[in-house]
Amino acid sequence: MLAVQYPGRQDRRAEPCIETVEVLADRIVTALGPWVGDKPLALLGHSMGATLAFEVARGLERRGTAPVALFASGRRAPSRYRDDQVHLRDDDGIVAELQLLSGTDSRLLGNEDLLRLVIPVIRADYKAVETYRCEPGAQVSCPITVLVGDSDPKATIEEARAWSEHTTGAFDLQVYPGGHFYLSTHQDEVTDLISARLTGYSPPRG
Repeated sequence: MLAVQYPGRQDRRAEPCIETVEVLADRIVTALGPWVGDKPLALLGHSMGATLAFEVARGLERRGTAPVALFASGRRAPSRYRDDQVHLRDDDGIVAELQLLSGTDSRLLGNEDLLRLVIPVIRADYKAVETYRCEPGAQVSCPITVLVGDSDPKATIEEARAWSEHTTGAFDLQVYPGGHFYLSTHQDEVTDLISARLTGYSPPRG
């Protein structure tokens, strides 16, 4: 299992943040070079990470190393645009957005020193995903499984279902009770689902 660590965070905090999905995806495709080819690769992304995983999958396909599956969690389809401008808000506005999503530790939201450190990073993420525009007709050939909470303010069920337009392979939609961070209470179920989908690399049809 490989985890992507974005620039500007943790052990990469000295590096400048990347503010476009496309550039970040290109960097990830390059970094994955030694890991793809003769080894099957599946991609999982949550929220902005789902959009990013889609663009990484497209980049890998262009290089002839398509992933065997894409799992997109907590995100509407790339072609479903909303005119959100969270990245243009002041710091209080960004904190309010984090509170709405209910996935950020309240101790962080109440610590002004920590907030000063993380808000620029969060703002960069919002800028990347809010300014992203999906190429018309963009698709991947690998199966896509979409995971979403039934009360996610960032992705309605229909917006999540629209991921089906972005694959020529199989499509599956799984809906869980919860909001944007439904994963916190359904981790075991999601892990079991992914394991089942990847067994023998034979995703569901339909």
